[in-house]
Amino acid sequence: MVSFRWLFHVMSPGGRRGRLPVMIFHRVLPQPDPLFPGEPDAARFDAQLALLKRWFNILPLPDAIRGLREERLPPRPLTLTFDDGYADNCTVALPILQRHGLRAAFFIATDFLDGGRMFNDTVIEAVRGCSLPVLDLAKLELGSHPLGTAEEKTRAIASILGALKYLPQDEREAKAAAVATRCDVALPTHLMLTSDELRQLHRAGMTIGAHTASHPILARLSDEQARSEIVKGKDQLERAIGDSVHFFAYPNGRPGEDYRASHVRMVRELGFDAAFSTAVGTADAASDPYQIPRFRPWGRTPTRYGLRFAKNLAQRTFATA
Repeated sequence: MVSFRWLFHVMSPGGRRGRLPVMIFHRVLPQPDPLFPGEPDAARFDAQLALLKRWFNILPLPDAIRGLREERLPPRPLTLTFDDGYADNCTVALPILQRHGLRAAFFIATDFLDGGRMFNDTVIEAVRGCSLPVLDLAKLELGSHPLGTAEEKTRAIASILGALKYLPQDEREAKAAAVATRCDVALPTHLMLTSDELRQLHRAGMTIGAHTASHPILARLSDEQARSEIVKGKDQLERAIGDSVHFFAYPNGRPGEDYRASHVRMVRELGFDAAFSTAVGTADAASDPYQIPRFRPWGRTPTRYGLRFAKNLAQRTFATA
C-alpha cells in the first residue's frame, strides 16, 4: 500500500519548498443523507480527521498563513476550512474537532445567521419533502422533474440549482421561494448558525472569517455593491464576536467567473490578511495570498482519498481573477 505520509512529505517538505493544501467543507451531518451521500456525516468526518492527522501536520489557519508567508511551513502542512455558516458546524463538527485537538476556520455569510436560509437550501429542503410524483416547474422555466426516488430528487435538485445559481440575486431568491411554494413543504429555520453558536465557535479557538453578507456571486454585482457586501459581512462578524476578522473567502470562489481582480483589490484594501478561492491546487510562497486555492477531496477508501490529495498537491495554482 502507498505510504501517503512519506509521499506527502516528499511533495511538501516544508520551509521554502512548503506547499499548503487547504480543505473546504460546508456541512457535517448528524447522520448520512440519502440525497447527498458524498456529504460527510459525523462518523465519516471523525474517521477523516483521524486519517488526516496521520498524514499531515494540521495547522490553525493563522499559523498556516504565517508559515506560508515566512517560508516556515512544517512538512506536510494542511489547514481545514468551512464555508457559509451551517449550524451543524457548531453542533456536530466542533465536538469532533475538539476531540481530535484540531482547529478550523469558518467563513460565515452573515445575513443567514439566526434563522436565515440560503436559496440552495430552500430548494434542497423543498424537494426533499415534496410528495408530488413529478415536480412541474415549467412556468418558472425550471423544467419538470420526477421525484419517485432519492436519486431522482438528487438529480432534480442539481438541475434546479444549476439553473438558479447565476441569476440576478433577487430573481434567484424569488424562484427558489416559488419552488418551495409549489412543493408545499414547511421549511426548516435552524439550518444556519445562531449568533450564540457563532460565538461558541470563536470561544473554542476556531478562526472566524468573512464570506460576504448575503453570499452573492461578486462578479454579478457592481463594484459598489460588491464592496458593500464584503464590508457588511466583516463588520457584522466583528460586532458579533467582539474580535477582528482577518480572512475572507470568495462566495462560490472560481477565479474569473465568480470573482474578479477588482474584488481581490477590495479585499486587500479592506485589510484582510489573506483570501481564499475554490481553485484546485496548493499555495506556495510565490502564490497570491489573496487567491489561495482550496479543494474538497472525495474517496470511499483511504487509498482513493490519499490519491486525490496527491493529485491536488501536484498542482501549483497561480489563480488569476
